[in-house]
Amino acid sequence: MAIAKAERLMNLALCLLGTRRPLSKRELRGSIEAYLEAGSDDSFNRMFERDKDDLRELGLVIETVENLDGDTGYLARRDSNRLPPITLDAEEAAALGLAAKVWQQARLAGAASGALQKLRAAGMPEAEDAYEVHSALEPRIPVHEAAFEPLMLACRDRRPVTFDYRKANSARPEQRQVEPWTLECWRGHWYLAGWDRERGAERVFRLSRITGKVRSRAGAFSAEVPDVVTVRETVESWAGETATRTARIRLRAGAGYPLRSRATAVRERGDGWDELEIPYGHGLDAWLVEFGPDVVVEEPADLRADVVDRLRAVAKD
Repeated sequence: MAIAKAERLMNLALCLLGTRRPLSKRELRGSIEAYLEAGSDDSFNRMFERDKDDLRELGLVIETVENLDGDTGYLARRDSNRLPPITLDAEEAAALGLAAKVWQQARLAGAASGALQKLRAAGMPEAEDAYEVHSALEPRIPVHEAAFEPLMLACRDRRPVTFDYRKANSARPEQRQVEPWTLECWRGHWYLAGWDRERGAERVFRLSRITGKVRSRAGAFSAEVPDVVTVRETVESWAGETATRTARIRLRAGAGYPLRSRATAVRERGDGWDELEIPYGHGLDAWLVEFGPDVVVEEPADLRADVVDRLRAVAKD
């Protein structure tokens, strides 16, 4: 679910749960920012009916009543929407505790800590009991890039951003104007998916290649945010994870361990180089360029030519 839709559903649920009397469509539209930006009445009505159906499908009990002004009103009574008592066994409690330990930066660590305190107050086993069997597990989602927090907030608030981005085959960064959709971690790296305004297309950016500050821009999004953003699938394709061919490369001994982990065969040549066979798809040329003089492509010829072209472009800059 896209962040904008999830936030809109959450705001609608909070309005319906927080009211003591039925609220009309007009009142709900005036209380929720996304509805104010919906445009025409027909667009708002369609959006509201979909959101109401989605909340009911998620389990929220929404009552439809006639209020004093003769309009149809809506509310979600708290006594009809109370969760049952929380009962967790040791393994379930351990799983929740481990999940709360994933985030390490202060902004999200505080929210995770508060959630754990509420669960313990509701009867969740203490950490030493719950983690005993799982003590060897230490999950982490590392966030070292300075761009993470401003981009996370921009995704949440639906604010366009500008930043300088250095592609793998370029020695100098280029400015990008992006409407950020979502952030996702894949194999230890964070990626941003969004709409690149200058290119007029969806793009995925690796946060470690963003240089300088992320700057917010005024104005609304110009492109519709999709309900599903396939960040991981896009990155896998660009990184050659969707293998359709096999490449044979020479790799300097003691270098390129990420490449070695992908190789289906490794042969020592005895001259300071090893020979690897690597299954690959689109995007392997950009990845190989990152290893510089430690990699030489033997075959196929078109992959070798692509790597040479990228290296020449970097040298020219």
